[in-house]
Amino acid sequence: MDYLIRPVRADEWLRMKELRLVALADPVAPVAFLETPEQALARPDSFWQERTAGVTRGTSARQFVAETPDGELVGTVVVLVEEVGAKDIFGAEITAPQAHLVGVFVRDEHRGVGLTERLFQAAVEWAWTLEAPPVERVRLYVHEDNPRAQGFYRKFGFVATGQCAPVVGKAGGVDLEMELVRT
Repeated sequence: MDYLIRPVRADEWLRMKELRLVALADPVAPVAFLETPEQALARPDSFWQERTAGVTRGTSARQFVAETPDGELVGTVVVLVEEVGAKDIFGAEITAPQAHLVGVFVRDEHRGVGLTERLFQAAVEWAWTLEAPPVERVRLYVHEDNPRAQGFYRKFGFVATGQCAPVVGKAGGVDLEMELVRT
């Protein structure tokens, strides 16, 4: 199938909400996402509108989607740009300009065809284009009990940094940091 990989548009907030709900219903969601389906459903439309608009412009975040020829959104990844001196989601200070990949999801029936690689390629290429200041690395966190995702990230070129963070929420355990360093 010929997928289109592209940035999300602000007017697609309802479609992004629907895709997020599908992601949160996935069997590995408890170790892959910090949010539950119940939390997502409780959010007002304004939340989804602002969230989607926030990843469509500027250089602080960008969301990429995979779209089928008939217009179905079947995958996504979000790039968050983390500035030096800011705090990350775990409260640690950012010491170098970097990007953080979050919200990785591909619908089950579209897995295994190279779609996640294409989404990551778009996300990482966008991060490397940032110039003020240039991003030195792209990182992500993956749950210790998510070997499928860990394997994909290693295959793409990410390496473990040795840093980890306790998981907040019902999954428990530890998230492992992995990075891709600009060469």
